[in-house]
Amino acid sequence: MIAATNPVREVVCVLISAYTVILLIRVILSWAVTLGWRPPYSGPVRKVLDLLDDVTEPLLKPLRALIPPVRAGAVGLDVSILVAFVILAVLQMAICR
Repeated sequence: MIAATNPVREVVCVLISAYTVILLIRVILSWAVTLGWRPPYSGPVRKVLDLLDDVTEPLLKPLRALIPPVRAGAVGLDVSILVAFVILAVLQMAICR
């Protein structure tokens, strides 16, 4: 007999996966800015960048308040995004498996 799947659980799993991809896109774009890419001040690309910030900040802002930047010489590395990836991975393993 095939076990019935829970549609709510499947939606939550898809949302966790999508949020993980959105966080990864934000990381890649932050690296691009660090390497010299200049984001536009207006236009559709700016709207997408603002949307990425609006979607990811509710998770990252509280983590930044709890976890100070790691000092690496004269640079402070924000590890809150790594903690966010770990939290999402643990949630995905607990809910989706």
